[in-house]
Amino acid sequence: MVRQNDLAPAPGSRKSAKRVGRGDGSNRGTYSGRGCKGQKSRAGYKMRPGFEGGQLPLIERLPRKRGFTNIFRTEYTTVGVGALKAFAKGAEVTPEALVTAGLIKNLKQPVKILADGDIDRPLTVRANKFSAAAKAKIEAAGGQAEEVANAAEAD
Repeated sequence: MVRQNDLAPAPGSRKSAKRVGRGDGSNRGTYSGRGCKGQKSRAGYKMRPGFEGGQLPLIERLPRKRGFTNIFRTEYTTVGVGALKAFAKGAEVTPEALVTAGLIKNLKQPVKILADGDIDRPLTVRANKFSAAAKAKIEAAGGQAEEVANAAEAD
């Protein structure tokens, strides 16, 4: 039977720590393996990964490593379904009507209808794009959701 006081790690599995700064006779005296002077030789030295002493780090010098911006991306002006309560029952909602009602600023960007809020009246909504949930809400209220071509795409 093995007693608790007889337990020992397997031979060679444990390595004693390197004792530095214990005199020149120890082979690790004087600078204790830290070289001469400088920030890295001091106690408490800690530097974040990638720091290059204030020089612009490699990770910032290589923009290709940080993704890219798709210059062909289409930005939409969004309108929630709840905002369409500004229109009377049975009205026809077009991007031009949204500008007139003050729900969007201008027609420079295509319009996308999102499912924010609730709609309680049947409307014919014409926009460049609809989210699936917004289309379902408009049709559930007895209205119609029609996608129209973007003016910029037609050119």
